[in-house]
Amino acid sequence: MSRFDEANAWGRPAGAYGAVSAAEFDAGLRKHMLSVYNYMASGLLLTGAIALLVAQSPETMMSLHATPLKFVIMLAPLAFVMVLSFGIERLSAGAMQGIFWAFAATMGLSLSSIFMIYTGASIAQVFFISAATFAVTSLYGYTTQRDLTGFGGFLFMGLIGIVIASLVNLFMASSMLQFVISVVGVLVFTGLTAYDTQKIKESYADSWSADSKDKIAIMGALTLYLDLINIFMMLLQLLGNRRD
Repeated sequence: MSRFDEANAWGRPAGAYGAVSAAEFDAGLRKHMLSVYNYMASGLLLTGAIALLVAQSPETMMSLHATPLKFVIMLAPLAFVMVLSFGIERLSAGAMQGIFWAFAATMGLSLSSIFMIYTGASIAQVFFISAATFAVTSLYGYTTQRDLTGFGGFLFMGLIGIVIASLVNLFMASSMLQFVISVVGVLVFTGLTAYDTQKIKESYADSWSADSKDKIAIMGALTLYLDLINIFMMLLQLLGNRRD
């Protein structure tokens, strides 16, 4: 019998409530998920604001993306993700918030380069399409009673394939391969959005301390942020209108 066979109407494993009532548990879960989405949305707003601000200054764009500094900007977000992932046990909630905001700001610097390639209207249009896709898929992941755990391994293998194919295409520069990567990428990250949302929901425990809840909410927000950003970047390569 799977854990979902023992679940209540929300798809929650039996015995998950601990010492609290079902209503109290559900209220705590909704509050936790709202915190996750609030952190994610705030991070996206910071990223977008910085990207737009940098894009307004040709001098800043050139200094960031036409010098060796571009490699620092490209790698810095990965460094922040690693610090958050491996430091969750040692860092305080306040420190993790600071690192998360620094990550979102650095992503804004990195993503400002898309304004050199695509039109502003095209970027806005694709972002709204990406956000709508994310919202529908995340809602599905939150509400479905179907266990999505089995898709995790498949999606992870798809992600590894995308990374390998992208590295290969750095040397091949094949437009057809890039098209395939983008299509597969949209499918994989859309699937990951539902999977990650359900995983965040199912991992919630009412026994967490306030500090732990905040730190886990930040990690959940980081995961969903990356899902949405990757959906956006893949769709932008498929649907974006390039500058002349």
